[in-house]
Amino acid sequence: MSDQDSYPSQARPTAPVNLWLVLILIGLVGVFVYQRFVAVESPVHDPNAAAREVTPRGDLASSEKSTIALFRKCQQSVVHIRTADVQRDNRLELVEVAKGSGSGLVWHIVTNFHVIKDAQNYYVTLFNNKTYPARYVGGYAETDLAVVKIDAPAETLVPIEIGQSDDLQVGQSVFAIGNPFGLFSQTLTTGVVSGLGRTIPAGENHVLRDLIQTDAAINPGNSGGPLLDSYGRLIGINTAIFSPSGTNLGLGFAVPVDTVNQIVPQLIQHGRVDRPGLGIQIFPDSFVDSLRENRHLDRHGVLILDIVAGGAAEKAGLQPTRRDRDGTYYWGDLIVQVDDKPIKRQSDLFKALSQSKVGDTIQVVVIRDGQEIKAELTLQALRTRAP
Repeated sequence: MSDQDSYPSQARPTAPVNLWLVLILIGLVGVFVYQRFVAVESPVHDPNAAAREVTPRGDLASSEKSTIALFRKCQQSVVHIRTADVQRDNRLELVEVAKGSGSGLVWHIVTNFHVIKDAQNYYVTLFNNKTYPARYVGGYAETDLAVVKIDAPAETLVPIEIGQSDDLQVGQSVFAIGNPFGLFSQTLTTGVVSGLGRTIPAGENHVLRDLIQTDAAINPGNSGGPLLDSYGRLIGINTAIFSPSGTNLGLGFAVPVDTVNQIVPQLIQHGRVDRPGLGIQIFPDSFVDSLRENRHLDRHGVLILDIVAGGAAEKAGLQPTRRDRDGTYYWGDLIVQVDDKPIKRQSDLFKALSQSKVGDTIQVVVIRDGQEIKAELTLQALRTRAP
């Protein structure tokens, strides 16, 4: 037996198997060639195309109806304000140059102080698209409120209805109307009260206090427009957004209408605000907090730093902070109550005083050497004239 006969021969592919493989490969190539070069795509256009039938939507929801009614009711009380400066052109002729724009509302014409600040001319466009030159009445930077006046027919000046802000609740619906970016007039945005009693920086070394925070879209140009409750009453005047980009990010702020209702009449009457005060200087809240942590003080309150000579506080016998030559401090009176309102922070004191007027007599409770002392004083004017 030969070596070749000693081992079985290996199986070899049969002809039919090879044939099937060839046929499958040819089929795949054929499909590819057909799809790539032969197949015809469906036409792009359809000559039989027609408009689709409209599906009836039914009646508007009650919330939509109330929002539409609110806008129609209030939009005629909202105005657009344009400001301009006068400059000399290349030929040394006086020309008017646009400066900025904002919103406002009819009550005289109320807007933000920063909208008209430093401008020389003001123009107010009413709901009927009639534009009138305006005259400056007065402004108060500390609340970012200003008043201008136009000579328009009385029937075209529809005052906005006034609400109140001391009973606002976080979560209630609010509506803002204004002219965002000075381009889109009579724009309505909606949202909720997101927070109350907010304080934000407002430049020039002062802050705006006790503001309403809302997520209703407020953008440049909305400033000075109304913030409304669900009844269409004014509850605030939109004043600012808090955004690095200068556009709305859900953080808008409005001056509460209770503040507006106190400041605007003074501006209309006198062109200035006579702010009631105690005639004192006070320590920052952060300093008082540190004293309390170090157990120099046992109560929350506003600590008197100094007292204005001849002022209301001095006449009432209130005591300032003193320091002996050896460096020992004798802390001044700690104000813990004004009338029936507890005072824990500066904002509490400012709010309590804002609800009074110059000449009112109030009762102040202070802590002195661990004892409560009551004093009555007559509020003095901390006069702030419009620039």
